[in-house]
Amino acid sequence: MQTEQEYNFSSFIHNSVKNFGSNKALGFIDEEYITYTELGKNIKAVQAFLNQLGLKSGDKVIIYSQNMPNWGIVYFALQCSGIVAVPVLPEFSSAELDNVIKHSESKALFVSENLRYKLNEADTQSLSAVIKLENFEVLSAQKSNVHFKKDADCTINYIPDENEMAVLLYTSGTTGNSKGVMLSQKNIISNVIQSGAVQEIKEDFRFLSVLPLSHTYENTIGFLLAIYNGASVTYLRKPPTASILLPALKSLRPDIMLTVPLIIEKIYKNSILPGINKKAATRLMHRFGPTRKLIHRLAGKKLMETFGGRLKFFGIGGAKLDATVERFLRNAKFPYAIGYGLTETAPLLAGSNPTQTRLQAIGPKVINCEVKINKPNPLTGEGEIWAKGPNVMLGYYKNEEETRKVLTKDGWFKTGDLGVFDKDGWLSHKGRLKNLIVGANGENIYPEEIESIINNFRHVVESLVVQKKGKLVAMVHFNREELEQRISEMRAGVSTKIDEKVEVISQRVDETIDELRIELQHYINERVNKFSRVQLVIAQPSPFQKTATHKIKRYLYY
Repeated sequence: MQTEQEYNFSSFIHNSVKNFGSNKALGFIDEEYITYTELGKNIKAVQAFLNQLGLKSGDKVIIYSQNMPNWGIVYFALQCSGIVAVPVLPEFSSAELDNVIKHSESKALFVSENLRYKLNEADTQSLSAVIKLENFEVLSAQKSNVHFKKDADCTINYIPDENEMAVLLYTSGTTGNSKGVMLSQKNIISNVIQSGAVQEIKEDFRFLSVLPLSHTYENTIGFLLAIYNGASVTYLRKPPTASILLPALKSLRPDIMLTVPLIIEKIYKNSILPGINKKAATRLMHRFGPTRKLIHRLAGKKLMETFGGRLKFFGIGGAKLDATVERFLRNAKFPYAIGYGLTETAPLLAGSNPTQTRLQAIGPKVINCEVKINKPNPLTGEGEIWAKGPNVMLGYYKNEEETRKVLTKDGWFKTGDLGVFDKDGWLSHKGRLKNLIVGANGENIYPEEIESIINNFRHVVESLVVQKKGKLVAMVHFNREELEQRISEMRAGVSTKIDEKVEVISQRVDETIDELRIELQHYINERVNKFSRVQLVIAQPSPFQKTATHKIKRYLYY
C-alpha cells in the first residue's frame, strides 16, 4: 500500500507504477492484462496524443463508454494533464449527452463502439475531436493528420492543482434533471484513502467491475482504490447477465465486487428462495428461526461457491438493502458490507467491512471527515445527514444557486438524506428528505420502509409509495411473466387453440393481479404503524424507469 498522501494523480500514478510495476493492473476477463509498468507507458502515450489534438490544461473531455482498460488509461491521462474528465453514464440518451456537451463546453469526446450510434442524434459540432476508445482511432478532428502512437512519450511534466476542478460528473439523480458535480483531485484521492481505511486492500486482490466506471461509487472504490494499492481490475465485454457473469466469477474468483441492492435482491428472490421452497423439508425448516439460520448457512456456502469462493468484500451501496435479504446474508455468513455516500462526497461517507456489519445499519463515518445529524428530532434522533471534509465537492458547475442550497458558508454539505446515529456512532439511513411524506397529523412516513415490506410479497418485482390527493398509494410492478408461466402450467391441455390459450391466460393473469392487489394491501397494513397504512394499491404494468445504479426515478411518478 502507498503511504504518501499526496492529493494529485501525477504522484498517485507515479507511486503505483514504481511500487507495483510487474503486477497485473487492468484487463478483460480471460484476456491478457496490462501491467502497472504498461499502464504508466500507456498513460504517457495518451497524454502525448491529447497534446497533439491541441487539448490543454483546463479543457474538458467527455468519456462516454462501457467499462474497459482504456477507460481508466484516458481518465488518468486527462488527470495527469490537468484536463477535466467528464465521465458520462452509458445509459444517458442522445438528448442527455447533447445537454452534457453543451453545458460542460467539452472540447473532445472518447466513445466506445457500442455507443457511437447515439452520437448521430447529438450535436457534436462544437467538439474539436471524437475518438474511438477501443483503439484511439480519430473519428473526427479539426486537426488533420493526428494519430495515436502507442510508443509516444509525453515530456510535459504537469502537476495539477489538487484543489481545482478535475472531474465533472453529471448525476443520474432520482429527483430531476442531472447536475454537474465538480470534484477536485484532492476530493477523490482523499476518498480513496478514506475507503481504504474501511477495508484493507492487498496487491494480490482481484476486483471484478460490473457497475459503470462513470459512476463515482465504482470509480473511486472499484477502480482507483485498486490501483492505489496495486491490485488488479477485471472488466466484462458484455453486460453482466447471468450467462456472462457466472462463467466470469468461476474463472476469475474475485476478492472484491461492488453492486447495488437490486442485484443481490434479485439473486435472493430468483435463485435462493425458489431453491429453498423447492423441497417440502427445507420449506418447512425455513419457517422457524433456528432451522432457518441453518438453511441460510447452507445456501450461503453455495452462493460463495457461485462467486468463486475467494470473495472478501461484497460492497452494497446506492440504495437501502432490503431487511429480509440482509438477514439472509448475515445468516449465510456472506461477506457483504454496506456503504453510504453521494456523488457530491466522492462518494463514501460511512461504511463497514464484512467483519463488522449490523442489521439495517451502515457503519461509522469515514476517517478525516465530519458527519452529523442536523437538528435531530429530540424523540427519535433522526434528521438530515450533513457532512464536512476533504471529500466534499467544490460545488455544482455553473449553478451557484443550487450550490448555495446544499453547501453552507462554513463547508457543511446537506445530503438531503435522513439518518440517525446510534450510541456507538453507527449511521442508519432512513430515506430521502424529498421522499418523506408528512401525514395528516404531522407524522413522518418513510416510503422506502413501506416499499421494503411490499417487495417481499410474492410476485412483486418492485414498488413505489407516493402520496396522491392526501392518500398513501402503493404503485406495484408484479412479475407478469412469472404469473403467466404458472397459470400456463396449470392450464396445460385445457385448450388446444393457441390464440384461445393466450387470451384466457392473459385474462386470468389480470384477475390474479387484482386479487394480489387486495391481498397485498392487507399484508402491508398489518406490518406498518397506523399512519403508514396504504389506502390504495395500483398495478404498475411496466418496470419503473431507473438511474444507472438501479434506483427508481421517483420524480417521474409523483
